[in-house]
Amino acid sequence: MEDVKSLINVNIGVLGHVDSGKTSLCKALSTTASTAAFDANPQSKERGITLDLGFSAFTLDDKWRVTLVDCPGHASLIRTVLGGVQIMDIMLLIIDITKGMQPQTAECLILANICCPHLIVVLNKVDLVEGNARVAKVRIFL
Repeated sequence: MEDVKSLINVNIGVLGHVDSGKTSLCKALSTTASTAAFDANPQSKERGITLDLGFSAFTLDDKWRVTLVDCPGHASLIRTVLGGVQIMDIMLLIIDITKGMQPQTAECLILANICCPHLIVVLNKVDLVEGNARVAKVRIFL
């Protein structure tokens, strides 16, 4: 078992519009999950969307403990997202490449500008785009 005390913790918020693939990305990256991770809430499973903040983690280079904060992407849950933004060191903004910029994507950009010192834009679902023509045309202006 790793010595957790010697690890440097970094909190990475995972934000984006509903159904952009945030929770799936967190599942793919994580080795440790909290009881609330990956939409464990029965209502989340029933509705098919993230309702609460989910926490999961992985270790990087035996030096970093990366905690992923999976945030809801539905507009009605912005208060929940605001709670999560307060602890983020870095924000991953997940964009579904098949849909492009959506309303909550723009809201996440505003939150990043106000609350988060570092932003990484992730173009997700590129495997669903035939060829790379659309991916090559994507430009983000901040």
